[in-house]
Amino acid sequence: MQEDVVRRGRLSGERTGEINQFLSSMDADRCIADADLLVDIAHLMMLERQGVIDRENAAAIMKVLLAMQKTGVPEEAFSEHFEDIHAGIESVLIAIAGEDAGGRLHIGRSRNDEVAACIRLHLRDELILQLGLLVKLREVLLGCAQQHRESFIPGFTHFQHAQPTTLAHHLLAYEQAFSRDFDRLNQAYSRVNLSPMGAAAFASTGYRIDRDYTASLLGFDGIIMNTMDAVAARDFAIEVLSALSIMMATISRLCEELVLWSSSFTGFVSLEDSFCSTSSIMPQKKNPDTVEIMRAKAGSVAGACTSALVITKGLPMSYNRDLQELTPHLWRGARDASMSLQLLPGILSGARFDTVRMKTEAGKGLSTATDVADLLVRKYNLPFRTAHSIVGRAVKKGSVELKALDEAAKEIMGNTLSEIGLTQNQVITALSVENSVVSRDHPGGPAPSATAEAIALARDKLNIDHKNVESKKSGVSHAIDTMLAEAGRLAQ
Repeated sequence: MQEDVVRRGRLSGERTGEINQFLSSMDADRCIADADLLVDIAHLMMLERQGVIDRENAAAIMKVLLAMQKTGVPEEAFSEHFEDIHAGIESVLIAIAGEDAGGRLHIGRSRNDEVAACIRLHLRDELILQLGLLVKLREVLLGCAQQHRESFIPGFTHFQHAQPTTLAHHLLAYEQAFSRDFDRLNQAYSRVNLSPMGAAAFASTGYRIDRDYTASLLGFDGIIMNTMDAVAARDFAIEVLSALSIMMATISRLCEELVLWSSSFTGFVSLEDSFCSTSSIMPQKKNPDTVEIMRAKAGSVAGACTSALVITKGLPMSYNRDLQELTPHLWRGARDASMSLQLLPGILSGARFDTVRMKTEAGKGLSTATDVADLLVRKYNLPFRTAHSIVGRAVKKGSVELKALDEAAKEIMGNTLSEIGLTQNQVITALSVENSVVSRDHPGGPAPSATAEAIALARDKLNIDHKNVESKKSGVSHAIDTMLAEAGRLAQ
């Protein structure tokens, strides 16, 4: 077993397995092991460039780091004998390169700025993944909306039939919400992609380091200026978890509707069998289990966000070991969110909507009663509140046909609507689902013409967002590839 080079000087005595297990962060550290090697490489290149480490020792260290970067971090580095992966990698490095060389890598830094940098690097990759998945999801929603611009569906308020709309209008509401989720995560990225390296424990270091150079090697957009904040802050993680929680709440709402719409009560949609399960006892069942689990994942992500927030709320400046407990919540929240985003486009693409059934339901519950009230306002100059009262009284009587409307009007304003010219044909036209939807052609409305315009605008923004993701991806990749190429030359 490799010696823990961090503990050996100040501390003595063997820890029990229970203590090691309690203190170890190795389970969560597997997520950042590769990032740790990148941070080591960048830090070493900076030290050599600044003349803090001579080229011979830097080359000896770099050879070992690049070998691990190529073949993977050795499993012995993940032993719970070490407190974390940072100590594990350093101990393995010293065992291979010797202490005279390997023992110099940690000059001018602490595990505090090291772990903060690793978390930011891995979270940066997670954000690029999430942003790309959101682009794909929105593409699917827009494609589905385009197919269903003339597919009528009931709209609900208070989970009661309200007014008819189109499936395109309904799906575009979700696309717009996911577009805001993209914006939130994109903005969070700008605060994640900053380098804490050079902060050391919290008070920086007396060595002549170059913080900007290290940041540029790793593809960071800049440095976190205050070195105490650099190691103590985890608000960037909480911000990401918060944005993911909001996104997952929207996903959960969509999943809730897919559960309801796929039930025999509603019958609006049939989900692909691969996303469903059956009962162990009832052979007729087709259960939408995937979207049900996805709906539950929203709670898990929100729980991760709450845990992270509570962990940090009482911590004094600067670094405290409590922050170690936050990291697993971050990775769990990011994992649950990305898994949901990966599956949801396939669920929507494979969904088969029963447009006949949806249109039948769209006209139920007197859902076009508002159009009758609007007719009375537009054609016969009644105050809207009077028209609203007349139609409401007729609904109370159980009908919005002309006879019921006349009776209601007589009670409310003393004369019938027939007397002022209203006909049954006008009422029938006003009650038409198609006429109701088509008339609502304002920007953002449900009319086919309005949804066509909305889809075009959404695609314009989606194209910009897609280029944004690709730019981030290529920028990070270029920075890391350039650094590794230069590191290879140093190792020669």
